[in-house]
Amino acid sequence: MDYVHVLGRANGPVAARVMFIGEAPGRLGAVRTGVPFTGDQSGLRFQRLLEAAGLARDDVFVTNALLCNPLRNGRNRAPRRRELGSCGGWLRSQLEVVRPALVVTLGAAALEATRLIERHGYQLRRDVGRAVPWYGRTLLPLYHPSPRTAGRRPFAKQMEDFRALGVTISVRARLPPRGGQVPRPAGRPRGGLRLAGVGRLTLS
Repeated sequence: MDYVHVLGRANGPVAARVMFIGEAPGRLGAVRTGVPFTGDQSGLRFQRLLEAAGLARDDVFVTNALLCNPLRNGRNRAPRRRELGSCGGWLRSQLEVVRPALVVTLGAAALEATRLIERHGYQLRRDVGRAVPWYGRTLLPLYHPSPRTAGRRPFAKQMEDFRALGVTISVRARLPPRGGQVPRPAGRPRGGLRLAGVGRLTLS
């Protein structure tokens, strides 16, 4: 794995009510740009999906289950479960800082990462688009915007999913401004995650 960490100011505002969790930085995307879901086809599709939901990038927090890019033979590969576990502390810390009311997972790996933080029985194929309770907030599983997802979830269907997401957000005025307090883990990732100034995250 190449240790190019993608976490910082460009992930989004720490007061965001909605957090998107992808799988990992792409070698042609976030690894180059330092911004999740930018610079590659997944990023272009994600931007179109956000627009379908009526969301602006500046209003949401976007991160990944892995902060580094997993490769096999120089190409992106799916995160392994042990890698999701190793990065779980970072994801938990981001939830602790941002405290989003709604967490949207993008892909099976992202959904698995949430399961490692707090056990649940949700499955992507069965529960796609369903707003379900998790970790003191609302979880909504969706498919990853990668073109490779087309065989399982055509892009037109993903556009419908995101339009429904927009309706969910607009109708659910009952969502609290921030998510509930996240239980602090027994240990924090080495170096920890801290706020540095207003509206940005840094690794220290």
